[in-house]
Amino acid sequence: MKELLRTTDPTKIAYATVLLQGEGIAAFQMDVHMSVLEGSIGILPRRIMVRDQDLFLARAVLADNGIGTEL
Repeated sequence: MKELLRTTDPTKIAYATVLLQGEGIAAFQMDVHMSVLEGSIGILPRRIMVRDQDLFLARAVLADNGIGTEL
């Protein structure tokens, strides 16, 4: 698994996940439950992980829809 996106914006995570699912790319969200530890103030980023072989296509899908993946 490779990290595709890291952000504190939950709407960006949801949008990116839907875009990837639409292209048939399995995406796994990590750090979703960290809000319990941080008190829901949104300082800890969430991550989207994809399979190694899907990384190139997943980056292209997000870039085409205006979501940067600067990692």
